[in-house]
Amino acid sequence: MNHQSIIKKIQQHKKQPNLRYALKEKVEQFTNRLFYTLFDIDTPVDENLIKLGSDFEELTTLACWETAKPCSKVWQRYVESLPKILESLNLDAEAIVDCDPASMSIEEVYMAYPGFYAIAIYRLAHELYKEGLPLIPRLMTEYAHSKTGVDINPGAHIGKSFFIDHATGVVIGETTIIKDNVKIYQGVTLGALYVTKELQKTKRHPTIEDNVTIYASATILGGDTVIGANSVIGGNAWITSSVPPNSTVFHSPEIKIKTTNNV
Repeated sequence: MNHQSIIKKIQQHKKQPNLRYALKEKVEQFTNRLFYTLFDIDTPVDENLIKLGSDFEELTTLACWETAKPCSKVWQRYVESLPKILESLNLDAEAIVDCDPASMSIEEVYMAYPGFYAIAIYRLAHELYKEGLPLIPRLMTEYAHSKTGVDINPGAHIGKSFFIDHATGVVIGETTIIKDNVKIYQGVTLGALYVTKELQKTKRHPTIEDNVTIYASATILGGDTVIGANSVIGGNAWITSSVPPNSTVFHSPEIKIKTTNNV
């Protein structure tokens, strides 16, 4: 097979006319600029909002290939939502400082806690998700996933003062509902019991009520599963049905005493 034949065959198999990886790279740049605009004290807000507006216009040109969707009208509404998002993120940071004895300052939380970064990008992406903007919110949270190991779908609903400690391996599915003052630890999965395309428009992921703590590597599955307020879910617990308020659920390990040195 000669060189031109190889090129022709590759081109024949490139079947997605809207698949432009420049969009992924530009979303990452947009996400970084947005994060700095909200948090970095030396980044001028006014200048960066102008740059972000230009970035956003370029993103919608790449992402909104369905011309009937008015993506260009989203930006002004999004900018108006940023103060409220920032207020919510400040509450998240304060919750981490208040709950984690290892945190030495709130600045440490903003700059060094992967859980906070993942929550921040989720909240910024969620607002765009609510607008029905295609692909961009998912690319934002996947960028945070690549940096932190935390996979939060932008469709999830998360309340005030949310705290993820250590962060790595956390998975929060698209239809998850998390209410206020919830704390979760590394390796927690809030997922679906079944994964089939027919369930696309249904609630597949659990609801976590106020003031719940979920310890490391716990797995909670199912759209009808509700973890009642003020409950504590212990590490490695596996839950597929609802838990009443004020409950403690824990995994009980099986312990066997060795009878010989060979066992």
